[in-house]
Amino acid sequence: MKKTGYLLLTLLLSLSLVAACSSSNMNNEPSSGTAAPEGNKPAQTSDPAPAKSPKKRTFTMLVESHASWPYDPEWLVWDLIEEKTNVKLDVEVPAGKMNEALSLTIASGNLPDLMFMHSYETANKHGSDGAFANILDYIDVMPNLKRWMEEHPEASQAALSADGKMYMFPNEGISETNRMIWMYREDIFKEHGLQVPNSYDELYETLKHLKGLYPDSYPFVFRGGFSRLINIGAGFNTSHGVYYNDKAGEWSYGPTEDQYKTMLTYLNKFYEEGLIPPDFLTLDTKAWQDLISTDKSFITVDYIGRLDFFNVPLREQNASFNMKHMAPPAGPGGGQLNPHASALQAALAVASTSDQIEHIMAYMDFFFSEEGRDLASWGKEGVTYTVENGQKKIVDQYKDVSEFRKQTGISTNGTYAWFDYDAHLSLASDELRAAYDEARQYDSPIQPLPALTADEIDESSTLNDTVTKQTEQNVANFILGEQSFDRWDSYVKSMEDLGVGKLVDMHQTAHERAMNSVK
Repeated sequence: MKKTGYLLLTLLLSLSLVAACSSSNMNNEPSSGTAAPEGNKPAQTSDPAPAKSPKKRTFTMLVESHASWPYDPEWLVWDLIEEKTNVKLDVEVPAGKMNEALSLTIASGNLPDLMFMHSYETANKHGSDGAFANILDYIDVMPNLKRWMEEHPEASQAALSADGKMYMFPNEGISETNRMIWMYREDIFKEHGLQVPNSYDELYETLKHLKGLYPDSYPFVFRGGFSRLINIGAGFNTSHGVYYNDKAGEWSYGPTEDQYKTMLTYLNKFYEEGLIPPDFLTLDTKAWQDLISTDKSFITVDYIGRLDFFNVPLREQNASFNMKHMAPPAGPGGGQLNPHASALQAALAVASTSDQIEHIMAYMDFFFSEEGRDLASWGKEGVTYTVENGQKKIVDQYKDVSEFRKQTGISTNGTYAWFDYDAHLSLASDELRAAYDEARQYDSPIQPLPALTADEIDESSTLNDTVTKQTEQNVANFILGEQSFDRWDSYVKSMEDLGVGKLVDMHQTAHERAMNSVK
């Protein structure tokens, strides 16, 4: 049986068991609309819209304010949500870091009704300790979510805990905003008759040629330090950390694999020859932007939206400036692959101490209907979007997605679940939309997200910190030439002695546990 089949069977079994055992009497009518059968395109439906709560309700909600679109109590989105659901949200934003605020809030026992989570692991840990309600216990007041889960088995499976419970709502669609690609200065390549490299050997030769043309440049640049080795590693059939090797059908630790070593030898060569900046491991966003915008770097790996970020303003100074999507180069024994744009692990959990749990679940169900999806993605017709020739389009008042979010609050933390990414694409240039279509053909297989038990989470958290620190120190030394590759085997043994195998085994066990749950 295919993996998707296992996932679907698991979900159907869970949902049928929960529905049979549950006995809620919530005054909530089933809603409208079937979930989109494929992609982000909604199916046509004539079913009635989700019913409002018959009584106006107020829910408290703890969410994180995003630096690029800081929380605003006057945002339009709060009015739109209240108009459609009869629910007013009393929002609390922590002054410090969300994770710290979350821990303090849970420890206090005084929990808001809804709490924003950054990861399923965090939600599962606190949920298993009793802080959050099991969403599946209330599936009978959530007909939209039930149908959505049946039609989105992989996204739903990712949200399940090790014992088959769901403490945080799943989401789908908005993860496209995190898609990362290779991109290059097409105008510079064209000017000098350069071909786009398809392999790392070709990339090396291209970077050397560019370095010769621009001696004070660093032709290849990336920000994000070690995390970007996940993107580079995909072309070598490896990754940076514990990952599922789809070809081998098992979990592995990338930084101890031979193909990871091969990747490091290329990066060492790039470093030694000045093809990447000397401070590439600590390069911040501004420095990265400056190198690209001043013709000091010509190839990079970053979020796909950065195409418009660079092209739109820089063409005002240089009309020929063109940052363009580039097919990822393949390493020896690897392929032209980017890591798949994985599900965004950011959503809401419901406090188990709330005296309005069933009403909150019915409210959240709205966001898994097509009407809820439209509101969370587009806003309101005639206000934030128009329909022209059957196609929705964000109004011209908003020049880009960042401005749209900042001014309306739509698609900000705590306001979405099922998302239509066409809303964001409607604000993109034709070039960016084309890049999305091109980039998808280079997606590597989706990485599974097996749920660890509470004990496994505690053990892996401590061990992972130790392993990561040791890994990064050694990886840096190999790239910088401060440690010879002759010592690779010794490094691998030291990592094994440190407990890398335990981390891999935990993920393998969790993965098999999920797959075996329907056997």
